[in-house]
Amino acid sequence: MSGRDAVKMSEQEVTDFLDANLKVQVASIGKDGAPHLTTLFYVVLDGEIAFWTYGRSQKIRNLERDPRVSALVEDGTDYFELRGVSINGTAELVRDHDRIHAIGAAVATRMVGASSFEELGDIGRDMVDKQATKRIAVIIHPEHVATWDHRKMV
Repeated sequence: MSGRDAVKMSEQEVTDFLDANLKVQVASIGKDGAPHLTTLFYVVLDGEIAFWTYGRSQKIRNLERDPRVSALVEDGTDYFELRGVSINGTAELVRDHDRIHAIGAAVATRMVGASSFEELGDIGRDMVDKQATKRIAVIIHPEHVATWDHRKMV
């Protein structure tokens, strides 16, 4: 078994890892060809990373021009703690208000550790309602996934 195979995560480990983390680094391709990297809160929908962001953001302009995207969720401090999931794929831009709202509500609920959208309270739900009119949701459809868990090395 190669070193890379020895640290690869199983499907269940990937699911558990993505469920345990909150932030994803997303890279899109700028107009000049340079990567544009941002960090966002996310949810996993049907096994795919989804997030919402302002419709006029640089990342949306980039993805409108070129839907190729890379995403990274990672954690660990010491080398033998490092774990991560790196995804290369295609971004689906979601412009349907109800779907944007649903993804935004899921992200907001997860961000604050609430168990349901209702638990956000009136202020939190109103914020999501207002933000959904200004945002676009993005779903990353994976084409290649690489994983590692250096804890398996010890």
